[in-house]
Amino acid sequence: MDANIATPAALIGDPTRAAMLQALQDGRAQPASALAWAAGVTAQAASNHLSKLVDGGLLAVEREGRHRYYRLASAEVAHVIEALSVLATPVRSLAVPRSPKARALRDARCCYGHLAGRLGVRVCEALVERDLIRPEADKLYAVTDEGRAWFEDLGVDVGALRSPRGVARQCLDWTERRHHLAGPLGVRMLEAMTARGWFVLEAQGRAVRVTAAGERALRERLGVSLKEERVAA
Repeated sequence: MDANIATPAALIGDPTRAAMLQALQDGRAQPASALAWAAGVTAQAASNHLSKLVDGGLLAVEREGRHRYYRLASAEVAHVIEALSVLATPVRSLAVPRSPKARALRDARCCYGHLAGRLGVRVCEALVERDLIRPEADKLYAVTDEGRAWFEDLGVDVGALRSPRGVARQCLDWTERRHHLAGPLGVRMLEAMTARGWFVLEAQGRAVRVTAAGERALRERLGVSLKEERVAA
């Protein structure tokens, strides 16, 4: 029997719910009020939509005292949203993003815990070029012995990572149409780089800001630099 894809598709297909799901793509939990603002609807309307998303298995809800916080139910939901973004009609402004927010999101953003955007793609390509990771079948990456040592120096123990879907996965970036590094390894890499002060994650939103220290480290370790594109701070 084929899976009934119509149900989740119908949930995602509503513009309000789609906006809420995209607002949660960075992997962080948000209250209903923030998601209502992101979708441009009233609190009551947001509550109705959020209930449908939870009942449909697309969102999980956490209670903290009297408050409820919503997050994507799984990495699979995030991958579906990202894949649909790739299939969607290209946004004309992506070629030359006009607003500061649009430029920031295209340059570097958080995609369910891993680094995406131009910087995410360039970092991933640099890892491949240096034979630290190798593309494999089923949209996976293999980590080489040199790669394990490189990540260990960064503070990431590759051997300790576990996932039934693969530790290192290829994720097609919806703005760049090229792959960035996803999976547990991608998440831990972003966490380690942020802990070192290379990145600053936007408090409200998905943008990732590269610090001056991060610009130097990425250039020295991977030959990656977006300084000319005004990503570094």
